[in-house]
Amino acid sequence: MTRVLTLLTALALAPAAMAAPAASVPASGQLAFDVIRNGRDIGDYVATFHGSGNDLTVDIATHVSVKLPVIGISAYRFNQTSTETWRGGRLAALNSKTDDNGTPHDIKVGATALVPASLWNADLVHASSVLNTIDGSTDQISVRNLGAENVMTGSGQVQATHYAVRGGLDRDVWYAGSKLVHVRFTADDGSQVDYVLR
Repeated sequence: MTRVLTLLTALALAPAAMAAPAASVPASGQLAFDVIRNGRDIGDYVATFHGSGNDLTVDIATHVSVKLPVIGISAYRFNQTSTETWRGGRLAALNSKTDDNGTPHDIKVGATALVPASLWNADLVHASSVLNTIDGSTDQISVRNLGAENVMTGSGQVQATHYAVRGGLDRDVWYAGSKLVHVRFTADDGSQVDYVLR
C-alpha cells in the first residue's frame, strides 16, 4: 500500500514539476541581468530561450570581471557559456564551458532529473539537489521561502517571492511567479553581488 501511495503522490506532483521550465520563460524570450558588486557593474548574465512549451533550448552567457581600483588590472574574471536542452519538461542535455579566473571547465551532461544551478528555472526552489553547471557535480541544497518582497528592476518595482538557497549552492533568489527577477550572493571576498534584471 505504501508503494502505491508513493507512486500516486509522485504522479500527482509530476505535472506541476514539469510545468515550471515553460512557466519560467519570459514572453520576450530573454532574461538579461547586470551583475553588480558593491554598487559597480562588473558584468552580465543573459539567458536566451528558443522553442516552446516544455521543449526548449536555453543559451546562457555569464561574463564577470572585477578590476582593482585605480590601476584597472583584472583581479578576478569569470566567463561561462552553456546550452541547456529541455524535452518534455526535463533536462535532456547540458553543455557548458567555463573559465573561472583561469581555471577551465568543459562539461557535457546527458539526460538527468536534476535541475541545473543556472537559476532561471523556478523548479530550483523545490529541489534538494542541483546540477553544478561548472563541473557537472551534484550539489545538495536546502531552500527556505522568506515571503513576498518588492524588487527593483529595469522596468520598475515588482513583487516577488524571496527564497534562501543554502548548501552546495548559496544564493538568494527572487521569482515573480515563476520568472527570475533578482539574485544575490556573498562573494569569496565578502562583497555582495546582485543580479539586477534589466
